[in-house]
Amino acid sequence: MKASNKLALAAAGALGPVAAFADYSFNFPPPVTPIARETLHVHNLFMAVILVIFFAVLAVMLYSFWRHRKSRGHVAADFVAPRSRKQWLWVLSPFAALLVIDYGVFGIPAYHAVLNYEDTRNDAELVVKVTGSQWLWVYEFPAEGVQFTSRMTTPRAQIDNQQAKGENYLLEVDNSLVLPVGKKIRFITTSNDVIHSWWVPAFGVKRDAVPGFLREFWAKVDTTGTYRGQCSELCGKEHGFMPVVVKVAPDAEFKSWLAALKRPANSAAAEQAVPGKTPL
Repeated sequence: MKASNKLALAAAGALGPVAAFADYSFNFPPPVTPIARETLHVHNLFMAVILVIFFAVLAVMLYSFWRHRKSRGHVAADFVAPRSRKQWLWVLSPFAALLVIDYGVFGIPAYHAVLNYEDTRNDAELVVKVTGSQWLWVYEFPAEGVQFTSRMTTPRAQIDNQQAKGENYLLEVDNSLVLPVGKKIRFITTSNDVIHSWWVPAFGVKRDAVPGFLREFWAKVDTTGTYRGQCSELCGKEHGFMPVVVKVAPDAEFKSWLAALKRPANSAAAEQAVPGKTPL
């Protein structure tokens, strides 16, 4: 092998981890719901405040180490008792900072995000029931009488490294959940067996699906597109193969999709209603 080829291989090996590291994102996915935007706002705000506090405390510590070093004759202070005003100041200052760094009610930064996430007003324009099962999702529109399952469709050959990974590896399903854009949707989660968790990062929502309980949250997606997530609660050996795929479409497209799902159900019901016909 030529020396130039050896050098190129060595450089590729050295820079490989750097290239892989560059693929990681250090921010949230683009938020498409009010909850996701509020969550991102709170996250960025706290990160900025944390960095300011970190460097301020680090600077004070380094200065104190240098200014009060033993070689200058300083002796360690005794803070056993009583508590000094300076100590109380250092304890209460971070707490006070949390109360004033945002515009929320009483100054609590996460207040609006929590209110949005736990909004239980009866003004939802659509209700979707999500049932977790080992290992698939069951979606139901109770008012419309529509129910269907959503399973992962990634080929087993890709999982076993016998084929190249697809673009949406482990995040592709046979039946996507379709939702209308710009409408408030109430989600109800439950489970048939163990605890699952329905999670779509771009929506800013994650809710556990607990057997025997109905838990709710809501979302209002402002942007059309296809959004992907996964089950985020360890639920068994196929836990990593429970993707969530949601397609957000204009209202007319959503209604057409829903009507297409209704037709097979109505046809089956009509067939069973024929006199002398034995239901399957």
